Amino acid sequence: MRELGIGELARRVRMRPSVLRYYETVGLLPPAGRVAGRRVYPPSTVRRIALIKMAQRARFTLAEIRQLLDTDADRGATRQWRALAERKIPELDQFIQETQTLRNAVADCLACGCMNFDSCRLLSSDTAEHA
Repeated sequence: MRELGIGELARRVRMRPSVLRYYETVGLLPPAGRVAGRRVYPPSTVRRIALIKMAQRARFTLAEIRQLLDTDADRGATRQWRALAERKIPELDQFIQETQTLRNAVADCLACGCMNFDSCRLLSSDTAEHA
């Protein structure tokens, strides 16, 4: 399969070329090859970016993602992934709990119906401290 120009790669992965250049700068993508001065990437880059996007949605930091991607398969990439994932699960559980609390607060505001922020009982200083 032929190499992909940065514009074509950006379209395939639904990202701006500037993000791809940034990923290259911070070490998430290996340096692109050059053809006539233009960046080109192997087709495998699409899969690598899919992994990066999934890891970002799972709230992995760029440093954690880089650590995962830097691990050579021969040197225990699966072990590295497991260790990172096991550390991330409690963080995700906390995020889910916080998000559920925020969702409930928004639902409570909708149910209140007062639509007046100055006098809303849900936004009183006593209630806001517990949120």
